[in-house]
Amino acid sequence: MWAGERHFRRDVTVETGSGTENAETHDGRRQKRPGDLQMKMRPGEVLIDCLDSIEDTKGNNGDRGRLLVTNLRIIWHSIALPRVNLAVGYNCIINITTRTANSKLRGQTEALYILTKCNNTRFEFIFTNVVPGSPRLFTSVIAVHRAYETSKMYRDLKLRGALIQNKQLRLLPKEQVYDKINGVWNLSSDQRSIKIRDSKFGLALVIESSQQSGGYVLGFKIDPVEKLQDSVKEINSLHRVYSASPIFGVDYEMEEKPQALEELTVEQVQDDVEIEADDHTDAFTAYFADGNKQQDREPVFSEELGLAIEKLKDGFTLQGLWDVMG
Repeated sequence: MWAGERHFRRDVTVETGSGTENAETHDGRRQKRPGDLQMKMRPGEVLIDCLDSIEDTKGNNGDRGRLLVTNLRIIWHSIALPRVNLAVGYNCIINITTRTANSKLRGQTEALYILTKCNNTRFEFIFTNVVPGSPRLFTSVIAVHRAYETSKMYRDLKLRGALIQNKQLRLLPKEQVYDKINGVWNLSSDQRSIKIRDSKFGLALVIESSQQSGGYVLGFKIDPVEKLQDSVKEINSLHRVYSASPIFGVDYEMEEKPQALEELTVEQVQDDVEIEADDHTDAFTAYFADGNKQQDREPVFSEELGLAIEKLKDGFTLQGLWDVMG
């Protein structure tokens, strides 16, 4: 598990001219940050592919943009207005399919549909390649997401897994063993940092995991105390080194190397306008997907419409929905 993963959970970021509607980090979970989207990659994140002439068909139909595919997320931004952008972390993706969509730039054409889930709310993103006859949009995103899904052992906490084979630890690719400590007792706990804590067994090595990984407290008894202290120092040192350049396990390379993300990032120019802040979630509403709900929500009386309607999901307003339809 890498250090930055502790502030992940939500995985969808949508930014408009008024700033970010939701603040997220790279493969997904929440982090407070300034209004502009964090285009700069975090340690361990690498750019795998860059596709020009990609349309965000659901939220910005008719707007030509660029799609960046990294080992943790996909990023789309408008070519004309780079401040109009979005980022989707692979951790929130439920399903990726290809279906026909109605593009203002291509008409009826095959598009990439990405269904995501964030805080029990589903969002749908549709991307269309404006250049006809190119399957690269589908192959890149689907292949990298598959590589992410099949490498979770690099990023998740695993209990009772098949880690030992023929009495030997099964190492992951690029994983190395730095030390072996014998005589360690595993202390079960019903109770997240690496430190020494007193227990009914005496001083013990305690490793606390993030809430996203289950909020486990793992305890290990190491004797003598000098050996325990040396082990804690070594583990903390290795954790710091790893956090500076983590390995996420998403191993995928394109035949044609893309430019560095810094070369593709467009500096945002401050518009000479004043943007009024409001409480509407219009940017998110454009990507709202509720087609797979299990049952209708309770009916409520709408004073605005003068009739009974299905109760809106939290964070959505009638005016916001009308704005999207318009």
